[in-house]
Amino acid sequence: MKKTLFILILLTVVNSSEGQRTSFRSGPQAAKLAATIMNTWKDSFALDGKPAKWTYDMGVILKGFEGLWMNTGDATYFNYIQQQMDFFVQNDGTIKTYKPDEYNIDHINNGKLLLLLYRVTLKEKYLKAAKLLRQQLQTHPRTNEGSFWHKKIYPYQVWLDGLYMGQPFYAEYASLAHEDTAFNDIAYQFIRIEKHARDPKTGLLYHAWDESKQMKWADPVTGCSPLFWARAMGWYATALVDVLDHFPDGHPQRKELIAILQRLTTAISKEQDPGNGLWKDILHYNGEDKEKNYVEASASCQFVYAIAKGVRKGYLPVSMLSVAQKGYNGILNRFVMYENGQTNLYGTVKVSGLGGNPYRDGSFTYYMSEPVIKNDPKGMGAFLLAANEMEMIPTLSIGKSKKVVMDNYFNRETHEDAFGKKVVFHYKWNEKDNGGYGFVNHIFNKYGVSPTLLDEAPTANNLKNVSVYFLIDPDWPKENKTPNYIEPSHIDALYNYVKNGGVLVMMANDSNNVEFTNYNKLAARFGIHWNENMRHDVIDNQFEQGKLLIPENHPIFKTAKAVFIKQLCTQTLSKPANSVYSENGEVIMSVSKVGKGTVFAVGDPWFYNEYVDGRKIPAIYQNYKAAEDLVQWLLKQAVIK
Repeated sequence: MKKTLFILILLTVVNSSEGQRTSFRSGPQAAKLAATIMNTWKDSFALDGKPAKWTYDMGVILKGFEGLWMNTGDATYFNYIQQQMDFFVQNDGTIKTYKPDEYNIDHINNGKLLLLLYRVTLKEKYLKAAKLLRQQLQTHPRTNEGSFWHKKIYPYQVWLDGLYMGQPFYAEYASLAHEDTAFNDIAYQFIRIEKHARDPKTGLLYHAWDESKQMKWADPVTGCSPLFWARAMGWYATALVDVLDHFPDGHPQRKELIAILQRLTTAISKEQDPGNGLWKDILHYNGEDKEKNYVEASASCQFVYAIAKGVRKGYLPVSMLSVAQKGYNGILNRFVMYENGQTNLYGTVKVSGLGGNPYRDGSFTYYMSEPVIKNDPKGMGAFLLAANEMEMIPTLSIGKSKKVVMDNYFNRETHEDAFGKKVVFHYKWNEKDNGGYGFVNHIFNKYGVSPTLLDEAPTANNLKNVSVYFLIDPDWPKENKTPNYIEPSHIDALYNYVKNGGVLVMMANDSNNVEFTNYNKLAARFGIHWNENMRHDVIDNQFEQGKLLIPENHPIFKTAKAVFIKQLCTQTLSKPANSVYSENGEVIMSVSKVGKGTVFAVGDPWFYNEYVDGRKIPAIYQNYKAAEDLVQWLLKQAVIK
């Protein structure tokens, strides 16, 4: 995998009816277009001069903002998401302007942001609103085969667009609500539409399929619309990579969904313009007036996103990355323009549909009649998704082939979740609320690693291929009535793991929140002793009480300058451990080298979301950067692959 991509400064001056425009390609692009979005839609997503409505366009953009927040730790993006959604979501969970009895699958798309807001804030109104959308899916009309109609006004029709609008929300909700059988339904809706809409010659999918074969646009034999609309396939490809985020690893149809993605992206890659790297509005078209066909921004962005994410997640071969890179460069060259102090996106077709009034017949003439506009929210949202993925590419090779595991045995607190099920929680990779490690999980993703949990006690066997092992805040009776204590056999396994080249991250807590006796027996093997005390007992929001200044040329924290940490215990060291940060003569952080391996120790869980996601602590504290610094350092220490 190439480590560096497209890091070029290219200024291209072109003439247009609006005057001179400059394509501005230096630096991260997602943040630049996001600034335009926040300036354009300050309070709500009012489109075409009409009052704001609950429309899918908003959700496309806000998913891009979610990615920006995760990539930067800048809460500006989260706050914008919450502000826009709060315009619609009332305190009782009802959604302004949403009409469930319309049975429009488009209305489901914004549910992904409701789930994000609930998972981050745990506010009940967001979950109530998400449940309304789930209720729509429970009664949403279906084809005889079982796929959702696109809308009640389009009976027996399945559009590729609809898979994006409904299925990623459906999958995430099912994961949270423990609706295990829902994944069968989700998988088969992808499988069925590919079966009906896929052209065996090109591998491309037609825009839509009419089970009744009654629509004028439908082929009387296949039921398919006549042409391959690029954005429809972009929606479908995006839906696949997003659904897989929530699909159980052991589900029998997971491999089939990945196979569909592989077939689709292979077909799409063959349609990429070899010169500019972009895709035309209608793919594989050689009919009358073909010269009117044009390269289209939103579909090109969607294809880049789906391919880049597919490579990052391991669904697609690394060789496909060149397709995404070429496409992204084409997007920056052709569509992204910096003008009058603002970044704009050109080249998105405003809408393309089938049927309706006036009637849309699916012909090439029809598709070419729809307006192509500047700063369309669907195109802007798709660009944010693509840019977020492409801006992660240069760091992916750092963690290549390395396995990161978090203990889920010694730290195993449980509670009853919102759906009444007892679940393990607190300091876990998939948690997005204050006490979770969702942000550090994403940072590892940025460096090419998909961390997992280890439900068992550590042994030589289950640690054999682990590069980095996190042991955070072992339970004691205050937190867990039946804690699993660290025993001599576990200590031996972890000591030998480090000696053979593993990296052990030990995070304790202050004197009121961690099991010290057995944790200290493990720490002692590496020359570390946790002191049963508390430092940085921050009162209210007096953040300066938790401030640490990172010295120049620090061996671990190379970019963070000031960080925040509260309520931690200090350490007493003996050989082979050495302090890497001390304060007032007390050790805050240490590193121990044993054999081929490394131990990093700090007296607090520290990098849980509350102190990384930017929502709470002032921006002068660079905890997100510090977490990135630590992740990079840990991966570089790791010998085991």
